[in-house]
Amino acid sequence: MLSLDGIVDHGEAAGVSLFVGLTIFSAVTALLHLAGRRRWLATERLLGAEVADLRARLDRAQMFLSSEQQIVVAWGSSNHEPEIEGDLTLLSDVMVPRRILGFGTWLPASSAQALEHAVERLRGRGEGFRMALVTTAGRHIEAEGRAIGGRAILRLRDVSGDRLELSRLRDHHATVVGENDLWRALHDALPDPAWLRDASGRVSWVNAAYANAVETRDGTEAVARGLELLDAPARGAAAASRASGEAYRGRVGAVVAGGRHMLDVVEVPGRFGSAGVAADLAEIDALRDDLAKQLDSQTRTLDQLSTAVAIFDGAKRLVFHNTAYAALWGLDPVFLDSRPSDGEILDRLRAERRLPEQADYRAWKAGLMASYQAVETSEAIWYLPDGRTLRVVTNPNLKGGVIYLFDNVTERYHLESRFNAMIRVQGETLDTLKEAVAVFGTDGRLKLFNPAFADMWRLDAGKLADQPHIDAIAAHCVPQSVDVEVWSEVRSSVAGLHDARSGFGHRLQRRDGSVVDCAAAPLPDGASLLTFIDVTAGVNVERVLKERNEALLAAEKLRNDFVHHVSYELRSPLTNIIGFIQLLGDGAVGSLNPKQVEYAGYVTKSSAALLAIINDILDLATIDMDAMELNLGAIDIVQTMEEAAEGVQDRLAENDIRLRIVALDGIGAFPADGKRLRQILFNLLSNAIGFSSPGQTVTLAAMRRDDRVVFKVSDQGRGIPLDVLDRVFDRFRSDAGGSRHRGVGLGLSIVKSLVELHQGEVLIDSAPGEGTTVTCIFPATRAAVGAITAAE
Repeated sequence: MLSLDGIVDHGEAAGVSLFVGLTIFSAVTALLHLAGRRRWLATERLLGAEVADLRARLDRAQMFLSSEQQIVVAWGSSNHEPEIEGDLTLLSDVMVPRRILGFGTWLPASSAQALEHAVERLRGRGEGFRMALVTTAGRHIEAEGRAIGGRAILRLRDVSGDRLELSRLRDHHATVVGENDLWRALHDALPDPAWLRDASGRVSWVNAAYANAVETRDGTEAVARGLELLDAPARGAAAASRASGEAYRGRVGAVVAGGRHMLDVVEVPGRFGSAGVAADLAEIDALRDDLAKQLDSQTRTLDQLSTAVAIFDGAKRLVFHNTAYAALWGLDPVFLDSRPSDGEILDRLRAERRLPEQADYRAWKAGLMASYQAVETSEAIWYLPDGRTLRVVTNPNLKGGVIYLFDNVTERYHLESRFNAMIRVQGETLDTLKEAVAVFGTDGRLKLFNPAFADMWRLDAGKLADQPHIDAIAAHCVPQSVDVEVWSEVRSSVAGLHDARSGFGHRLQRRDGSVVDCAAAPLPDGASLLTFIDVTAGVNVERVLKERNEALLAAEKLRNDFVHHVSYELRSPLTNIIGFIQLLGDGAVGSLNPKQVEYAGYVTKSSAALLAIINDILDLATIDMDAMELNLGAIDIVQTMEEAAEGVQDRLAENDIRLRIVALDGIGAFPADGKRLRQILFNLLSNAIGFSSPGQTVTLAAMRRDDRVVFKVSDQGRGIPLDVLDRVFDRFRSDAGGSRHRGVGLGLSIVKSLVELHQGEVLIDSAPGEGTTVTCIFPATRAAVGAITAAE
């Protein structure tokens, strides 16, 4: 437990501590107060000094502002009203600050607008400006705008006396600088080198052409390097001219962009130096040469013209004439080269009676001479005493002379007369034609027609003379036609718009039963020609012929079917007959007496001949029906000839005829149908044997000619007459010609058909008493095989 004494000691200690703390706090507070007081006093002194300084500045500013008559307008960064200070009477008798900002109240409209735009740029982007203004009262004001401390300041002050002169000099200087820049820009755009020299003669400025001439990037580099365009002698001569105060002119040679050029140089001296320019004469010389060539070419060209040309100068003297002029009038070249006057030439031609006869020659001549004072071209026709007709064109020259053009139009007049006569003849011809003819122009209107056109379509000739449109004519003709759509095409051909003009033809059926052929053809001048021909009679004949042809085709088909059917029906029993006769002849069914054997032989030969005829008829029927197919292959020529000869050995022996086979060594093979080739050769040999006499020789020959294989069968018989030769290949036509040969006339027909199936041809050569030669020519190449296959 704490004792009372302890409690008392603790209380005393706390009171002492509190007292000591309060004492320390009071001391610290007093010290801080004293330190703050000293700072406040120092700050007060500084602020007082700053206020005094600002008042001094303000006094000075007001003094400066009032030292001259001016107005200052200041805009802050906010949208508050601007501050306006200064002498407001500078611009107006009424001292209203806001009126200063109404620029239009004291400035002309153009100046007020320019100042307003400048103030807007100053306040918006801080762009400064200075401009000289004249108020409506006639006072000179200088307006200057600047951005200072985030504020836009506009100062308006009166300029008079020296200030006015300074402002004018400043404006003049700006104008001179602008003009100088403009002139330099102009010289930079010129193709000719130009330069300026200072008082010492050194180049101080050059244009772009000068820089290109001395091969530098720009004029600044050329000036910095002191590059000279002219050589030393030319520069010396120019310097001497400058020293004497005279302009230098000369034609000098210089190196321009690496090439030698001739320059026409002009250098003019001045107070502060000189200025020069050099014109490149290369282009001028080229133009001069080109002009000379053009004049020479023009002279040569005019000499080649058939039109006579004569040129007189302002003094009315002949300065040029072409060859046609001298030839037209028959004038002496020496006389023309002496440059005679126009009147002298006319007088000479009149004396020689080469001019048109005139009742008053002087008046006519005076009228012709008036062309020298005319401004427009005139034209006249001269009828000369010798029968010629001239078209004379008088063209006034810009330099005061006259150009005469004499064109001999005698032939043209004759041609026009003949043309008009021909037109009349053509018109009469069209009128007499039975065909209906109509010509429509490019506008679709009728330009020409003949009476047959009006009669055919029942059109009124009087209305047609008014040139109706194709639509009106088509509307009249459509009710008369069965084929209405054709008239739409007729109208399109005449009046339609096409990429390419072309004609067309149609056949029209009319309601009266007649038939008309309509044809349209474009004409060279853009017109269209329509023709209508009544073909009713021809159509009727054509219809009859078609019906007859169809009947003939049906009859031919019926015949072919009949022959084909009958031939097959005959061959079956005939084969049986031949088989039974052979059995009887062989004695297989019993022996026959000699007479029976003889009769059996006759039956066998007759049956074989009948079978051959039937086979030929079947082959022809097959060929006519385009049903025969060739079995193509490589056929050995010699072997085929021998096989064909085997088939006629009995006939050769029976008629005592010799057969000679001729083939060149190595003749080889060629593409053909072996069976049909043997049939061809068999028929030719049989025909030759039939027309030969006992003891004669038949020749079978084969050879190659380029890409062809040729077979020839020759006999020594009586030959074939010329009137029969053209018909030997006709079917069922046979001419024994006094020989023992008999047949139905199918052999050569089959030969010709089979050879043509092989894409070959058959030739026959014969004369009475000299025998006959039949030649068969076959293609022998692989390409020919392809052609034959394609034909099949």
